[in-house]
Amino acid sequence: MLKEALGCRSQTTRAVPGWRVRRGRASPVRPGPGQQHLPGLAQRLGRPAPRPLPPSPRPGHRARPSAHAPRESFKAVAAPAAGCAAPRTGQGSAEGPLSEVGGLAGRLRSAEPLSSPPLSVALESGRAPPPCGLSLFSSVGTFLLFSPVRGSDGSAPTAVTCFTRGLDLRKEIEDVVCPANCPLWQFYVFGNGVYASLSSICGAAIHRGVITSAGGAVRVQTLPGQENYPAVNANGIQSQVLSRWTSSFSVTGIKNTALESVGRSVSTARPSTGKKPKKPLDKKAGNKDCKADIAFLIDGSYNIGQRRFNLQKNFVGKVAVMLGIGTEGPHVGVVQASEHPKIEFYLKNFTAAKEVLFAIKELGFRGGNSNTGKALKHTAQKFFSLENGARKGIPKIIVVFLDGWPSDDLEEAGIVAREFGVNVFIVSVAKPTTEELGMVQDIGFVDKAVCRNNGFFSYQMPTWFGTTKYVKPLVQKLCSHEQMFCSKTCYNSINIAFLIDGSSSVGDNNFRLVLEFISNIAKAFEISDIGSKIAAVQFTYDQRTEFSFTDYNTKEEVLSAIRNIRYMSGGTATGDAITFTTRNVFGPVKDGANKNFLFVLTDGQSYDDVRGPAAAAQKAGITVFSVGVAWAPLDDLKDMASEPRESHTFFTREFTGLEQLVPDIIRGICKDFLDSKQ
Repeated sequence: MLKEALGCRSQTTRAVPGWRVRRGRASPVRPGPGQQHLPGLAQRLGRPAPRPLPPSPRPGHRARPSAHAPRESFKAVAAPAAGCAAPRTGQGSAEGPLSEVGGLAGRLRSAEPLSSPPLSVALESGRAPPPCGLSLFSSVGTFLLFSPVRGSDGSAPTAVTCFTRGLDLRKEIEDVVCPANCPLWQFYVFGNGVYASLSSICGAAIHRGVITSAGGAVRVQTLPGQENYPAVNANGIQSQVLSRWTSSFSVTGIKNTALESVGRSVSTARPSTGKKPKKPLDKKAGNKDCKADIAFLIDGSYNIGQRRFNLQKNFVGKVAVMLGIGTEGPHVGVVQASEHPKIEFYLKNFTAAKEVLFAIKELGFRGGNSNTGKALKHTAQKFFSLENGARKGIPKIIVVFLDGWPSDDLEEAGIVAREFGVNVFIVSVAKPTTEELGMVQDIGFVDKAVCRNNGFFSYQMPTWFGTTKYVKPLVQKLCSHEQMFCSKTCYNSINIAFLIDGSSSVGDNNFRLVLEFISNIAKAFEISDIGSKIAAVQFTYDQRTEFSFTDYNTKEEVLSAIRNIRYMSGGTATGDAITFTTRNVFGPVKDGANKNFLFVLTDGQSYDDVRGPAAAAQKAGITVFSVGVAWAPLDDLKDMASEPRESHTFFTREFTGLEQLVPDIIRGICKDFLDSKQ
């Protein structure tokens, strides 16, 4: 905005010749002695100048037109607000010709002297910015007086970064401004509503719904610490569980107000409706806010028949068009399910909506049994390859259209789809009647096929007739990327093995703190038979596998197993322990889809070499993080860590300091995971 470009520090009224501001209204006045009449824009364009408005009436009096108001002179008079530079002698008005674009901006660009120096001049000379002023958006008499956002104590809000934490603030109540376009996956947030103070302020504000990823002003209030901060997925951010923390905070929004005073306008432009203009869609680029790779698995069986098959094609075409297909938006392909699945066209074949619509209309009806399970499994395994146009880091979606019920089993196909990181939606039409249920192999086929049985991934239409009203709700689901729980992320697609130092120097009490530290890391991840997995090995001179990746498939089981680990006590042979873990823990899963991470936790010097075993582990595709406590040599920690060593090495003087490392460690895991997918 112009006000920001001028470097304004708070709200005052900019002196504009020929106008006076009283009680929020602007009115023309007669120029004082020695003031020149400035030519108006209309006159300089060869048009008659507009008649100015009369002065504002005094309270209780009827307004009368002024016979002395000049047509070409403008002036604004106002007392400066607190915090703005007061005008010096001679600054009551600014003189200079108005440019063709009119208003204050035109005067600033003019060659004649200004009452206050431009921002660049003020900065170079060390002078304060000009007083905040009246924003004149055109020379036709429309003024907007903005009341800027103010802090709780009247001060301007503090600008923060995406990762400023609650504990970084010093005031009990403080107003901050979050930047735009913060990467949601990098936020680390503990709790819901009340957040642990080591949470990102901006992340918590987006999670709470106070602001969006576009940023904005947030009021932060410091609260006492508490126990059991819950984990909740909201607005694209997954908050994490934290057992306890010393302080907390809450976030609320701050409203900005605006006062508008309108003079007589000579503009012929259509007045604003108050609605935000819709951003035009770049048809070639497509809808960038709905970037996804989508396979439409349509029903081509005898169940649907030729007539309803054509109605199905019309509906799919409408969905494809509304998605906003483009080079940087959604990409779609079509697979037809019948006796045998047939891929009609791939993601790479068309990147324009018109091309996709034409290709859908040209599809022919195949007939046969509705082997939807067979087609779903085939699509999940073969369709989303890089060779066929799938993009890295983009959600993969299969929308299954099913008329009636499938002829085969969908449960196994749904499991395969989840293993491949595909989000399965079921759009069912004409559900089986009570009389037909006896012919259905599994009446719960929808719940077993979709990504999650939470109602979001299933969609019901009563008939193929009159389906236009169902297009937009389905498109909104397909573009809700924060709900695509089956997409491969750092939270559901990794294996983490913890290599725990059980030497006598640790001690039983500190060993309990190490286990708590491990538990807090494990809580952040989605542990399941097809998701992330956790393993633990304890070492002294010997090694003991506490549990492997295949032992437990739920987070509750893993956390219970960690609590039950018993302290060994003994010497320290870290190198042998790394070799043991690489061979016996990671060996069985080396060909799996999950990315592998090894965390080495130690408090002292190893009696054997650590560099060679760590290098072998990294060569086997394992990312190594080293976490040192107390007397652990920094050189050994860096020798074990993956590159870049600085971001994969952590150290704390006390075991009680381990808990504070958790957010940075999880952020590091996710960064490595994302980098591996680029």
